[in-house]
Amino acid sequence: MRLTIQQDTLTPELFLTLYRSVGWDAPGIDQVRVALANSTATFTAYADPEAETEVAPEPVGMVRLIGDGGMSFYIKDFAVVPFMQSQGVGAALIGSLERHVHDLIEPGWAVSLELISSKEAVEFYERHGFEQHPNDWDGPGMFKMIRA
Repeated sequence: MRLTIQQDTLTPELFLTLYRSVGWDAPGIDQVRVALANSTATFTAYADPEAETEVAPEPVGMVRLIGDGGMSFYIKDFAVVPFMQSQGVGAALIGSLERHVHDLIEPGWAVSLELISSKEAVEFYERHGFEQHPNDWDGPGMFKMIRA
């Protein structure tokens, strides 16, 4: 299997398919459309068949990047379809995302790349250089949901 990563091609429909593939309760398509339009970047992973066939590459993962472009970026909606987990898809998506952030920032800048991990994904993120919060110098990651 060959893996390709495409940037900024994630549609609301594909987003919802990948989002639901990992068992998450999905928002409505209009809310997804607004979120994608306001993302810094999106990355979609496709698995290409090994043999030359007319079978189209299959979408197998996605991640969304949001941020201010200067000091802080946030990883959101990172999903890899279950049958492709632990096969390098997540690593390829993280690599593409980090290269993109590096390309956005000026020489000498340091920016934070943040996320909230599921319990099952903590080891994955640690292997890619993320630190758990709280730690010796920082408090816990926190969030609050606001509903209309």
